[in-house]
Amino acid sequence: MKILKIRVRTADEYDSLYQPDLASGGLFVPTTQPHEIGEVVIVELVCPDLPNPVMIRGTIRSWRSSVPRLRIRAGAIVEFDAEEAHKRDFVRDALTGGRTDVPRRKHNRLPVSIPVRYRTPDSASYVDGAISEISVGGAMLNTMNPLPLESDVIVEIVPPGAAAPIAISSRVSYQVPTGGTGLRFIARDGDGSRRLRELVRRLRVS
Repeated sequence: MKILKIRVRTADEYDSLYQPDLASGGLFVPTTQPHEIGEVVIVELVCPDLPNPVMIRGTIRSWRSSVPRLRIRAGAIVEFDAEEAHKRDFVRDALTGGRTDVPRRKHNRLPVSIPVRYRTPDSASYVDGAISEISVGGAMLNTMNPLPLESDVIVEIVPPGAAAPIAISSRVSYQVPTGGTGLRFIARDGDGSRRLRELVRRLRVS
């Protein structure tokens, strides 16, 4: 999946690029690389007022080439996915000073949409679920009901291009009201860290 990087310096600059007429909101992203309408991409937004780069999944709605004599920049209009509304709102709150309680993450979260299976160590039965964000450090597991804080969870993910799943040990670190469960991966040895890095790399280029 292609990643479109955009850097803004202020909330006013962000507002000048924001597309309020789109149902889920979106951004005009300056880029000279042509993109097809309907193409799914990730917008990586960087701003000094954000604790980390924010990666938002979206769809190309239009692309235009530059017209230098009219000072028109080349770029694409990307509509955010409806499931990414919490990130859209977080960016707005952070840029306007409404959120000051968000810690800086060591690893940036990659937006994904992949099926997984998960279970607790005291159960042999797996439950079907999905992950909507992932990094080397953790993931957002979509569940019908949030799992208990600090509980251990084993997640099975099939890496792109692989036939067999890998099992990842994790621990519940936070919950979101919509039913999501934030996981912190627990790499018990160097090989576990290597597998996590390789998994995220494959998902990034898939």
